[in-house]
Amino acid sequence: MRISCRYKCNELPISYRMLFVSLIKDALKQSNEQYYKKLYEYGDKNNKQSKNFCFSTFISSYKLEGDLFKIDGYVFLNVSSPDQEFMLYLYNGLTRNKEFTYKNYQLTNGKLWLSKEKDISKEAVVCRTLSPLYIKDKNNESLEPTHENYQTELNYVSDHILKNYRGYGLKKPLKFIPLDMNKVVVKEKIKDFQEQTGKQYMYVNAYAGVFKLEGDREDLQILYQTGLGFRRNQGFGMVEKV
Repeated sequence: MRISCRYKCNELPISYRMLFVSLIKDALKQSNEQYYKKLYEYGDKNNKQSKNFCFSTFISSYKLEGDLFKIDGYVFLNVSSPDQEFMLYLYNGLTRNKEFTYKNYQLTNGKLWLSKEKDISKEAVVCRTLSPLYIKDKNNESLEPTHENYQTELNYVSDHILKNYRGYGLKKPLKFIPLDMNKVVVKEKIKDFQEQTGKQYMYVNAYAGVFKLEGDREDLQILYQTGLGFRRNQGFGMVEKV
């Protein structure tokens, strides 16, 4: 299931992904606070377990001035998940709140609709990224698609994603074939990172473009819905079937 939202916004920070994380969390909280707490809270701590969704953003017309996007057009948010309960609460929450404020930034006049989801009928699919794909190793080092450990780490995180959603992992190993992938450096403002390092931004090396993915058909369908790789709940790993 996929949801798309369109907003008016005068400007956004270059590290805008956490704004949309907050928008999604706020929508869930407004729709069903108990469900929100189950997803995001664990006692008196944050629940860091991965969630069964991914999202991407798109700005239709803008100028980049320093660390700010000056926006002439619209801002789009796309969310994908196989979890119908999650999407129901998210849809209801976004429908209720046509405006959202995050720090000094405001999204207004929200328009919401369901987007068509594609079926995967074979054990191979060609996809393009809607948000960058981020794969890292055990040392938290970003890997490029041609790295010898890329396949291993992609299979590792995909197995974890599937276990989290349906209770068991991959039916068969995935094979990732880059067709036209390019490096994208994403700036993120993460509070914990700033406190630990004293640096304003964390730089995430991810990759965007077109690739072929081979594996079990059902696995591919669910991963298409949940997204691929790490940081899916923070605006990475959303793909579309070509």
